[in-house]
Amino acid sequence: MLKDITLGQYFPGNTPIHRLDPRTKLLLLIVYIVALFLAVWYVSYLVVAVFLVLVTVIGHIPFKAMTRGLKPMLIFIIFTAVLNIFYSRTGTPLLEWKFIHIYSGGLQTALFMVVRIMLLISGTFLLTSPIALTDALESLLSPLKKLKVPVHELSMMMCIALRFIPTLIEETDKIISAQKARGADFETGSLIHRAKALIPILVPLFVSAFRRADELSVAMECRCYHGGEGRTRMKVLRFGKLDFLAFFFGALLLALVIVLRVFGL
Repeated sequence: MLKDITLGQYFPGNTPIHRLDPRTKLLLLIVYIVALFLAVWYVSYLVVAVFLVLVTVIGHIPFKAMTRGLKPMLIFIIFTAVLNIFYSRTGTPLLEWKFIHIYSGGLQTALFMVVRIMLLISGTFLLTSPIALTDALESLLSPLKKLKVPVHELSMMMCIALRFIPTLIEETDKIISAQKARGADFETGSLIHRAKALIPILVPLFVSAFRRADELSVAMECRCYHGGEGRTRMKVLRFGKLDFLAFFFGALLLALVIVLRVFGL
């Protein structure tokens, strides 16, 4: 299951999507999320889904990787759908038995919520590499430097966090395999028993994480890293014609979803 966690994974390539400025991709992702939350009916969700499919096809993003990335979130998606089915009291009553009340509006809300979560998770594959994402964040948040906000340090921390997510997942998988080889059981017993069984996993995982953090800090100090003051970049970020074209399609998507929302579509 841990190997199926591919959220936000970057797939390198040389497509027009990969050649976009990282700031463009980050802003387009924000526009995509806003459009997704503004969608209210089937037509709006269809427009957002078509946009996502076109981007993934142009970017040559593997469809299997996107579906595999939904597996770890399956329980959360089902739980959200069930909550919306039983707690939404709008529309025509479909089932009323004791404390169970299911309405047509609840089923509709649950369906839209599931589609929204799936499209949101799939949209994380539009992200760029962690290093380019750090440069994009620092560039976009650079006006905050006048307010004494440590933009570079915040961007660096986010980059390190994104970089170590797959490393910690791999480390967790190794620890689980090692504990299972020693006879540990994580799949049977009560909920309290399973929670206690996680302690032999969490303790070595935290120890490993702190050790890696200490090694990283020593390595950064040995390379004379002292923050973003006076640092330059090997690749200077510049917007090109392709970026402005992407901004146009992003604005078109947002405008179309807003118009459909006004008309209830």
